[in-house]
Amino acid sequence: MYEVKAQLDTLQTQISTALKAIDLDEKRQRITELEVQMQEPDFWNDQKRAQDISREASHARTFVDKWEQLQKDLRELTELAPTINEEEDPASAKELTTMVEKLQKDWRSLEIQTFFNGRYDDHSAILSIHAGTGGKDAQDFADMLMRMYLRWAERHDVKATIVDQSAGEEVGLKSATILMQGEFAYGYLKSENGVHRLVRQSPFNAKASRETSFVLIEILPEISDASEIDIKKDDLRVDTYRSSAPGGQNVQKTDSAIRITHLPTNIVVSCQTERSQLQNKETAMKILQGKLADMMEREHAKTLSDLKGGKVEMSWGNQIRSYVLHPYKMVKDHRTDYEERNVEPILDGEIDGFIEAFLKQEK
Repeated sequence: MYEVKAQLDTLQTQISTALKAIDLDEKRQRITELEVQMQEPDFWNDQKRAQDISREASHARTFVDKWEQLQKDLRELTELAPTINEEEDPASAKELTTMVEKLQKDWRSLEIQTFFNGRYDDHSAILSIHAGTGGKDAQDFADMLMRMYLRWAERHDVKATIVDQSAGEEVGLKSATILMQGEFAYGYLKSENGVHRLVRQSPFNAKASRETSFVLIEILPEISDASEIDIKKDDLRVDTYRSSAPGGQNVQKTDSAIRITHLPTNIVVSCQTERSQLQNKETAMKILQGKLADMMEREHAKTLSDLKGGKVEMSWGNQIRSYVLHPYKMVKDHRTDYEERNVEPILDGEIDGFIEAFLKQEK
């Protein structure tokens, strides 16, 4: 049992160090503050504010509960380990080993959260997909990546809502925007921001030649508090148009789709999947706030007026990750050199290895 005890000692050191970084007492205090607000008589008068506070409280409770459970399990296993003799009771020793392995897995999933120190890491995320160079192959690749991220969301209890989608001419999609609502969704997904490259035998030409295509993934924080990004109404141009998205006859026959242009920076956002023009506008404003927040972070701007502005160009020359399906199979991240040879699980949403490698390098 020496190896098991050594593993528990290592976990004790790692978890103790992590607890100093995350400050559970501060989280508990925040939960108390939110619960006080939720007890106010007029709490539900402002539905949006109430939902945001309730969501934050729920996320904070889940966060604290997971860390408290991890500490509890570690204490129990540390107390149990010295009482088991592997030669006298091999069954109990095997069970203990299994329990320690589970604890290590639980720790690894929580360890990632200690890497989150960005301003918006605990926010939900807005994920945008844009097919680039590569024609049908790029549009098909964009569809493959959308499925990959939707599957990732399912695995991580993240609510994924497609808020805007433009289908490809014959296959796949030209672009899509997905609202990813969940604990630390932006913190996890920010690693995906950049150009993704696909190399494969094209299914769209008779010769099945080897083709390279590109897709841009854009990750933005969802800004739930409008006061964080104060946008002047005079800086906006709002256009309505007829939706081309699926959703029934009402969507097709009314000008419910919204396009918003932020004039100082020339950023354009749109939403067309909701039946209500008001709902589409609210969603489009969330995307615009996320884009401006991201731009402010990158340009180290304190206010919107400090932004350089100008049209935001897409660059296809600096891929962050390559998905090679021919002549061999491999997915490699060019920032961290992390790679995996089993491509199918990656395209099915198992991208945690890439996310973890990126976050560790950033830290």
